[in-house]
Amino acid sequence: MLQKGKTKMDLDKISKKLEKKLKPDRYRHTKGVMYTAAAMAMRYEQDIQEAMLAGLLHDCGKFTSSEEQVELCKKYKIELSEAELQVLPLIHAKLGAYLAKEKYKVDNERVINAILYHTTGRPNMTMLDKIIYLSDYIEPGRKMIPGLTEVRKEAFTDIDHAVSLCAKNTLEYLKWQKRPIDPMTAKTYEYYSK
Repeated sequence: MLQKGKTKMDLDKISKKLEKKLKPDRYRHTKGVMYTAAAMAMRYEQDIQEAMLAGLLHDCGKFTSSEEQVELCKKYKIELSEAELQVLPLIHAKLGAYLAKEKYKVDNERVINAILYHTTGRPNMTMLDKIIYLSDYIEPGRKMIPGLTEVRKEAFTDIDHAVSLCAKNTLEYLKWQKRPIDPMTAKTYEYYSK
């Protein structure tokens, strides 16, 4: 686990590396997620540095095309499910969790799991999982989409309801776009809508 004193230095170092690696829009989004995660961690009395680290690294696997992400997963022997191969935008989460551990030397399993599940969620998420899942969706730079204002409000008042709304909005969007749905997103909605 990261020592508290080291975290600020690590955040700065990682931020500089990501700024060089990610496209400018992706980097701005990443910083938005990091600061949103910090605000949510304060609200829910969680470790702020941990939330910032997970927020900063949540898209570290998104520095290249989906096709190249698949190739990197093969190279690093990261197993991909059929659903992930059908829905390529999901792959960066697994790749990112691997890179956070191996390249950025994060040995905090809570942070690794928050990165791993930030796109689909999962049933019975940890508080950090929920914070990163929602921060990715609600950060200030996100384009306004139907339901976003309500999710933003609920994220700071009823986090489980916010997770349910976020998963529901994602499922509705994917159905409307006639795009494949990852089963984990559906399981997340089922779990949190009860």
